[in-house]
Amino acid sequence: MTSLAPAPLGDIATCSAPDLSFLLDHTSHVLRTRMAAALAEVGMTARMHCVLVKAAEQERTQIQIAELGDIDKTTMVVTVDALEKAGLAERRPSTTDRRARIIAVTAAGAEMIKRSQAVVDRVHAEAMGSLPEGLRPALLEALTLLARGHLAAPVDSPAGARRARQA
Repeated sequence: MTSLAPAPLGDIATCSAPDLSFLLDHTSHVLRTRMAAALAEVGMTARMHCVLVKAAEQERTQIQIAELGDIDKTTMVVTVDALEKAGLAERRPSTTDRRARIIAVTAAGAEMIKRSQAVVDRVHAEAMGSLPEGLRPALLEALTLLARGHLAAPVDSPAGARRARQA
């Protein structure tokens, strides 16, 4: 079972069984807090950035974007409302299915994507820059293999699992 409180990290190479859950949870949480703080400087949240980017890639409905960004319905509605209020996106009828409504990025939204993507890239570069250069590709490869393989999808559990803290 994963400990709720971290054990001292010490020298990872000498640990018999480093707490992988803690390491992934902790680094993910800290990265999210840094991302939230940096995006706030340009008036954005990580969810707003995600919605804009996914909407700009191709015509997508609110539900499709929510699935891609792992955003629940209620949060998605609030996020799109905020983007509309800021003039960054709008709900429009789909060009392929008149029953569906898509999220369309406005010209101001396209400019914001450039600004917010620069922030996201900077935060990621700072995190990766804290590692020795030779380890960076290995970390990305290992995490990609986990995300696409063994840890690609959650499993059902009778006890359930709490989602990671969100900023």
